[in-house]
Amino acid sequence: MYSKLLFAAALALPVAAFAAVDKKPTPQQEKFSACSKEASAKKLKRDERNRFMSTCLSAKPPAAGPQAR
Repeated sequence: MYSKLLFAAALALPVAAFAAVDKKPTPQQEKFSACSKEASAKKLKRDERNRFMSTCLSAKPPAAGPQAR
C-alpha cells in the first residue's frame, strides 16, 4: 500500500513543480518588482528606500483612457 502511495507521490511531484513554474506574478508582485528596480536604479538605501517603496506601492495606476476598437 505504501509503495503505491510513494509511487503516486513521485509521479505527482514533477507535475506540481512544472505547474508552479508556469504561474504568472500577480499585479501587486509586478508593481513591487517595478518599484524595487526603480529604487535600486536611484541607489536608495534604508529609510529613503522604505519611503520610496511605500509611496510607489500606494500610488494608483494611471487611469485608462478610452479604448480604441
